[in-house]
Amino acid sequence: MNDDGCHGGEALSAFEFMHNSDVTDETCSIYQARGHDNGIECAPINICKNCQPGSDCFVPDQYYTYRVDEFGPVSGEQAMMQEIYQRGPIACGIAIPDALEQYTGGIFHDTTGNMDIVHDISVVGYGVENGVKYWTVRNSWGTHWGENGFFRVVRGINNINIESDCAFATPVDTWTNRTMHVTTETEKKDPKNDKYRKNSVYPQRTAAEETFLAADHKTCKRVPQSAIFKGALKEVKPTVMPWEEIDASTLPADYDWRNVNNTNFLSWNKNQHIPVYCGSCWAQGTTSSLADRFNILLKDHNPTPIDLAAQTIINCQAGGSCNGGDPSGVYEYAFETGIPDVSCEQYVAKNSDEDTCGPMDLCKDCRGPPPAEGDDGQANCWAVDYKKYYVSNYYGLSGANKMKAEIFKNGPISCGLMVTDGFEAYKGGIYSESSFFPMINHEIAIVGWGLDQATNTEYWVGRNSWGTYWGDYGFFKIKMHSDNLAVETDCTAGIPSFTKPSKKMEIFQ
Repeated sequence: MNDDGCHGGEALSAFEFMHNSDVTDETCSIYQARGHDNGIECAPINICKNCQPGSDCFVPDQYYTYRVDEFGPVSGEQAMMQEIYQRGPIACGIAIPDALEQYTGGIFHDTTGNMDIVHDISVVGYGVENGVKYWTVRNSWGTHWGENGFFRVVRGINNINIESDCAFATPVDTWTNRTMHVTTETEKKDPKNDKYRKNSVYPQRTAAEETFLAADHKTCKRVPQSAIFKGALKEVKPTVMPWEEIDASTLPADYDWRNVNNTNFLSWNKNQHIPVYCGSCWAQGTTSSLADRFNILLKDHNPTPIDLAAQTIINCQAGGSCNGGDPSGVYEYAFETGIPDVSCEQYVAKNSDEDTCGPMDLCKDCRGPPPAEGDDGQANCWAVDYKKYYVSNYYGLSGANKMKAEIFKNGPISCGLMVTDGFEAYKGGIYSESSFFPMINHEIAIVGWGLDQATNTEYWVGRNSWGTYWGDYGFFKIKMHSDNLAVETDCTAGIPSFTKPSKKMEIFQ
């Protein structure tokens, strides 16, 4: 691009780039707050990347791409309203007076006359409150700022210059026919990739960790918390369990939280393997399932889907680390402490440098200037207060009938399974594999189930944490009842709560 990376740019030129070039989603190229001006140049491996333990990172064989169709400038109240109403949100440049940085809510009205455009935002709507017209704006400063990451500003008077320099773009439909980029040998061997192939190296493990992580799994190390931390597994059960009040035989043959009454309640898909490899499946499957349950609880009325911070879980060793861990520790942490959303802690796929879980490991913000290449930039960061997402109850479950009842009533659950070479190579369909003694080594989420009419085969709908280029947009189907790599034997669930539980009743297993 012709812009200055982390030092600035123009929305219109970004749309032009997306018109002329394919772009990928964040499970291909996660946000690292770096650009061509301070450490990450445009290379095939930075467009889409995958990393596995014991080898260099690489460009996947194929991945989904997206593209812009029409794009152009738009300005003025009426033109902006038409564009938003007809085709969706637009990007606009704005001035940033000091009062806006301190904004906490309400309709903002700058009285300083500041018109110096220094920042881009997204205008997602408009309205009127008590006779005052306003724009609804999404910022990029985290949900701890403003109105859950949004703000409102007076409309029709070009306050903070918001009505002068906007741009629109329309998407090309690349998803109906599943447009994928097929990586060429030239792209795989591009010398620009070499700088970014280095993978993470696990820190020194304790003797107890070594005992339970000795197996050379190709996936994350999903191990019992009690084995590493020598503590008893805990549960805080509700008075009545879902399977005690719901007869699984009465449930529909197909139920999928990606489409319940034409609504997708799921949070964003993840890729635990980038920007470097991290064995965090135990944190990904749990935080994703719990985030889904908050979206269900809110009836999908939150301004954006809730997405919980797996990196905070890793930083605070809430069940484990990038070396592996146990899902029940995540739910216990959610019960005891509460989890922030992902805008608090960007996923970096690394263990914290500190043994303690400090405020900066929980939720932080940073100011400029952008750090130079090789500088971690943390000198300009500070801890911030944040919204906490709790569970009021958490517990284990197993068996198809209990799983169905739990998913139907409360939402997705996290489950362990044994990853094999065949499962890693999954491309679609209903997966089935027999194993005499399956050893669970990976954590995923189960978001629903279905029935294949042609073969009369029941199956689970699972979500993995290996990026959208794996499986079916990151999802998979696996046979129910048998030959399913032990996916029905060790699952965990939590009941979402916006308040810290006042009373703790533990049942030790």
